[in-house]
Amino acid sequence: MPDRELSVALLEPVERALYDHLMRPDAQEDLTFGLYRLAGGTARDTAIVVDSVLPIDGERYVHGNASFTGAYVERALGTARARECGLVFLHSHPLGTGWQRMSEDDEIAERRIAAGVLAATGLPIVGMTLARDEHYSARRWNRIAPRTYTRQDAVNVRVIGKRLRVSLPPAREIAFEAFDRTDSVWGSAERAKLSRLRVAIVGLGSVGSQVAEILARIGVRQVVLIDHDRVKVINLDRTLNATTSDEGAYKVDVAACAMRAHSPCGVNVNAIPARCDDAVAYRALLDCDFTFCCVDRPWGQRILNHLAYANAIPVSNGGLLARRRKGRFIGADWHVHVVGPGRRCMQCWNAFDPGDAALDRDGFLDDPSYVKNMNPDSPLIAHANAIPYAMSVASMQVMQFIAIVVGPINDLGDWNFHAATGTCDTSGDSGCEDECLYADITGDVRSFPPLR
Repeated sequence: MPDRELSVALLEPVERALYDHLMRPDAQEDLTFGLYRLAGGTARDTAIVVDSVLPIDGERYVHGNASFTGAYVERALGTARARECGLVFLHSHPLGTGWQRMSEDDEIAERRIAAGVLAATGLPIVGMTLARDEHYSARRWNRIAPRTYTRQDAVNVRVIGKRLRVSLPPAREIAFEAFDRTDSVWGSAERAKLSRLRVAIVGLGSVGSQVAEILARIGVRQVVLIDHDRVKVINLDRTLNATTSDEGAYKVDVAACAMRAHSPCGVNVNAIPARCDDAVAYRALLDCDFTFCCVDRPWGQRILNHLAYANAIPVSNGGLLARRRKGRFIGADWHVHVVGPGRRCMQCWNAFDPGDAALDRDGFLDDPSYVKNMNPDSPLIAHANAIPYAMSVASMQVMQFIAIVVGPINDLGDWNFHAATGTCDTSGDSGCEDECLYADITGDVRSFPPLR
């Protein structure tokens, strides 16, 4: 376990309840327990904090700092067992800022309950510290020998809702002259935050290849690329960086090579030539902090929609439809939105239809005998596209990604651009429809999509 990264994700409503409890008006330290579910990727474990177990009278004492009773620990453990969750212990540093170091007393408090928590829940205890500026630090206590536990610090803590708030441990940031103009917009600290996120792109065609180029040039340094398709002649007019010499190569390999060549600071790319419903590809997505959905098939969108909610990983989705009538081009429309906890899902945005996703999953959209009986203008089989429109979709998707991480826009909703009129309208994000399946599985990593 120590060789696997740890990330912590807090669902925004839970985080607000924890913050309101921990940040006392009298500026004294306080503490509480929470519940987490563990999502295991290829190289990273993510503890998704799904609920709080706030203290009741007599379970903790505040005296400048804070202490807890054995009865509180037992109640929290009983709740964790009943919910099939792990246990989080949180305390506040009301005068601190940024990622917090641990005092000797802090370490003793967490280490002394580590064995009991592991025995009761089967999962190591996760400790967290909240500073007054809303930054969190986190770690878990791994058993390495009988009665011996060692601390492993998290690589980040993410609060997921309308924004993606990221807390990061201190790191020596290297100045790059190549980013002077970029830093003049967001500042070097915000650009460095973007660079330390692990970002996935699913689909490396006309839109995804453009997204990959932009991410490389803004300094994102950890990227996962997923696409099973190979470069064909019909892709060369729209797929960035693909040339005639790349025919037959995997699109992910072409994009990975271009990203490494064009990044001003270097980039680590994990290129996976597979569909997103492949188990290896899906587990790689669980290592990520944010995902770009650049696929135009409903089954892939259905898989990534599930990922966004069950595993609390925000997903940017973009769609494009170019229209012709009687052999003439009459217009093109495209839209982008970010889905995930606290946001409206793709199905509620009508980005895909569950019935169409089932057809795609079962292979009907690849069956010529089935497709020939479909309306030729159906978006399920229409492939009209051109690079100017794809570039716009990619740009808008990246702009929304930057907005929720860096700001200043929080409630982005759905952006809809109409080429025929040159206008863009927006639809506010009002959340999912009543009885939406995806809202109900938020943070429930036990809900797993059907994979190959």
